[in-house]
Amino acid sequence: MIFFAATTTFAGQTKAAQAKKATARDCGARISVLVTPTSAAQGGLLRLDVRGRSALLDVKGEWTQHDSPRAVPFWPDTQSKLLFHGLLGVDLERPPGKYDLTLDVQPAAGDAVKCSIPVSVAAGKFAIEKLTVAPQFVHPNPEDTKRVNEEGERLRAIFTTVTPEKLWRGTFRTPLPGIHTAKNFGRRRVLNGEAHSPHSGVDIPAPEGTPIHASQRGRVVVAENLYFSGNTVVIDHGLGVYTFYGHMSAIGVQVGDVVAADAVLGKVGATGRATGPHLHWGLTVDDSRVNALQIVGVAGN
Repeated sequence: MIFFAATTTFAGQTKAAQAKKATARDCGARISVLVTPTSAAQGGLLRLDVRGRSALLDVKGEWTQHDSPRAVPFWPDTQSKLLFHGLLGVDLERPPGKYDLTLDVQPAAGDAVKCSIPVSVAAGKFAIEKLTVAPQFVHPNPEDTKRVNEEGERLRAIFTTVTPEKLWRGTFRTPLPGIHTAKNFGRRRVLNGEAHSPHSGVDIPAPEGTPIHASQRGRVVVAENLYFSGNTVVIDHGLGVYTFYGHMSAIGVQVGDVVAADAVLGKVGATGRATGPHLHWGLTVDDSRVNALQIVGVAGN
């Protein structure tokens, strides 16, 4: 949530994501799984498309996340009964290696089909950033430490909650239309000489007061001032997908609001642990901290 000069283009990220190859896996019983891209680095996002030669009733997925089994939600295609879709988030601190994604596919006719899909995770290339910030953001006093711990526990509880319905419609987009630079995801931060947790979002620089838009339709589950991220909004898009908007100068929504894609959530600011006006934009998928740029252009089908 520290601001840096940004150089990575959204357009470049989107085109790069589109250019990555997909790999088709045979699940047996004339059922195939398309994995896009073929592998992921730490903090990556994989698209899963399960297709049958006949109609499918349901698809369930599971893989190990944070040393425990974690469900991977799937949803049916709106136009084809042969197809289900899913998103698999790879946490930015997941150890590199090969993992198995277990699928349980229920065709409309016949027995359930189970198969295991290998998922390769490569090490992310994250820079180390040394910064000087206000002392209270490195060593909070006891009262603030209590607040930080309570806020962290509440956020973790939110991100582990999976709303069973898909709330978003259409493709995800950037929250600051017309602004095309962002970076810093995953950077290992050294604050005032001490190592701290990696940067879990992308920083998008913009003038203070710039309107911030919802990247897709969803329900507001956080709309308040938090110690580190300042004025913050979190949107639940359903199926374990959440977007995070931090450091706002003002918040324009309330918890419980169902917002449309592009709805104004608030304005760019520098509240919390920030060194200048910018938006900290984060993405959590399957309780995994993922580079938010990778969901830009991803549709509901």
